[in-house]
Amino acid sequence: MDLDLARTFLEIVRYGSLVGAAEKLHVTQTAVTARVHKLESLLGVTLFIRNRAGARLTPEGEAFVVYANQLLQTWEAARRDLPRPEGLHQLLHIGGEVSLCNPLILNWAKALRQHLTTHALRIQISDAEQLLRQVEMGLLDAALVYQPAYWPGVQVEQLLEEKLIQIRRPEQPDPYVYIEWGEDFRRQHDAALPDKARAAISFNLGPVALHYILENGGSGYFRTRVVKSYLDSGALERVPKAPEFSYPTYLVYSRERDCAALQEGIALLREIVKQDSDWSQRWEPEI
Repeated sequence: MDLDLARTFLEIVRYGSLVGAAEKLHVTQTAVTARVHKLESLLGVTLFIRNRAGARLTPEGEAFVVYANQLLQTWEAARRDLPRPEGLHQLLHIGGEVSLCNPLILNWAKALRQHLTTHALRIQISDAEQLLRQVEMGLLDAALVYQPAYWPGVQVEQLLEEKLIQIRRPEQPDPYVYIEWGEDFRRQHDAALPDKARAAISFNLGPVALHYILENGGSGYFRTRVVKSYLDSGALERVPKAPEFSYPTYLVYSRERDCAALQEGIALLREIVKQDSDWSQRWEPEI
């Protein structure tokens, strides 16, 4: 299918009208209308209900949004990855959630470059939903996430088991800072600590919340490996009798894309997990 058809379809969805899409694409409204007719003819369905107010998706149009995005993402991935860098004939494309990038994914990338010298390496840091979708589409070879999804042909391996523990600044334990560790944590947290369900301040990124507490005081939940050095030094302390929450990390990959290089990479990752115990988030480079 012509990629311009999918691109035009998505621009209409974004702007809510054929006129808006035409302006964005720098083509005439007649050209946009022709593309819509051609796309609907190819699919055998009506994608939009058009009126004076604009263009509204039909149920079939809503379903096609996912496919149109996949088409363009796959094409962009091909443009990015081809041709291969000189001397590197294979590509390994891995991903992980933001809170796992330092140091786990950084150390994994270093090990992969050292051992898989014939492979180019692409690393993507994103949210779990996007990563899992790209694994399913074949755009990622493997991804590290906290909450995996399951579908036929997927391999899900629990890589490590961590805890979320409540810590605080000893000299300034307030305010309580809520960190968004996912829906499962939210549900368990609110059941165990209903008085803290509505925190005055919250963050959706753990490393930022940790630096806030270190600089300004407060308490909150963090992964044990990430706060270990701060607990050892006395900069932080555990809150006595605070409930703990399980927070495992999973490796997800498609069995259809499995290969010797990927298995070698996974073996390297397992060794990294065994060796590292202090994952304190150091965002300033050591010179």
